[in-house]
Amino acid sequence: MSSITFTTLGLAEPLLHALSKEQFLQPTPIQAAAIPHLLAGRDLLGVAQTGTGKTAAFALPMLQHLAENPVNPHRFATRALILAPTRELALQIEDSLHRLGSQQRRRIVAILGGMSRFAQVQKMRGGADIVVGTPGRICDLMATGELRLNEVTHFVLDEADRMLDLGFIRDIRRIVAALPVRRQSSLFSATMPAEVGKLAETLLRDPVRVDVAITAPAKLPIVQHVHFVDTAGKRALLGRLLDDPAMSRVIVFTRTKRNADRVAENLDNGGVRVSAIHGNKSQPARIKALEQFRTGRARVLVATDIAARGIDVTGISHVINFDLPAQPEDYVHRIGRTARAGATGVAISFCDAAEHGTLRAIERMTGTVINIAGGSPPARQPNGGQGQPGRGQPPSAANRGRRQQQRGRVGYRPAA
Repeated sequence: MSSITFTTLGLAEPLLHALSKEQFLQPTPIQAAAIPHLLAGRDLLGVAQTGTGKTAAFALPMLQHLAENPVNPHRFATRALILAPTRELALQIEDSLHRLGSQQRRRIVAILGGMSRFAQVQKMRGGADIVVGTPGRICDLMATGELRLNEVTHFVLDEADRMLDLGFIRDIRRIVAALPVRRQSSLFSATMPAEVGKLAETLLRDPVRVDVAITAPAKLPIVQHVHFVDTAGKRALLGRLLDDPAMSRVIVFTRTKRNADRVAENLDNGGVRVSAIHGNKSQPARIKALEQFRTGRARVLVATDIAARGIDVTGISHVINFDLPAQPEDYVHRIGRTARAGATGVAISFCDAAEHGTLRAIERMTGTVINIAGGSPPARQPNGGQGQPGRGQPPSAANRGRRQQQRGRVGYRPAA
């Protein structure tokens, strides 16, 4: 892979110049595998997790094709459409397009909820080279004729699994039905459940499939710890951990919006510079929270999984799972926010009795036994936790032995 460069992939000089300016020196595996096929005009099914560089994988060929075929779009029309499941991810893609296309003059418009509809319509009056947006607002403008898709030559559906989780399948089908039959389409997904496979069959034509396996946390430069703590003790534990000045830029993940607000309020009352981001926040408030975190005005960002999709902030020293995620795959996405660009990072998880089964599922999926930093695994619940499969169950004898050995390992730190 080391012999492959952006030059050998066949990218044009303006794009190479922009990549050099952004210090993108070596293509990631998904970029090296996908870009040649997309440049050749093939449809593509890409299986890759967040943080692997997939935005550039589809953006660079798209920008090159648009430059090679200069056409002025008509009023309210666009030449390319990129769908993202969340506002944050859509805005991140828009920013990447501007940076990668800095040597070109491309009209890029973000269309998403929570921001001025009027301003978005005004931008579309002159047509757009690329529209990037979320399904709801895209359908809204389609319904009023203020977004026309009949001139689309390139279509990308990003994070398809998350799209389906959020219930966007009807909107996606409506959008796809409005696209021209002759187009290049790409679908990217972190996982490939059956529903995503069925969607790909209806969306793509003779696609090339590119798989970049989920990188197990054990293979990343991330030190992982778990604290066994009851639910009531989580806030106090979080406060004690944040007394460590080494925690310079921290994301704290909660499972619910309500808990995100409660955790953020508790930290704020304790004098911690904190911002919160979740689905009930307005888009301006979410943008402000991210900017405060990115610039260091907020040391801690409290986030839910949905709102966190698309967060790309450098220098995150720690990720704390205040609540374990509902899906084991989301654990990998969460902790992958740290240890970027060759840096090291620390991931700390809080696990109460009800979450023990989730922890075991995470360990099975990642092939990792997470180091214990405090507390002990919960004892078997009455009736063996029947009715809640996998919850409250004690570890196997083998796991008990491994956990006991961990307390003598380098990197083990007792609870504060």
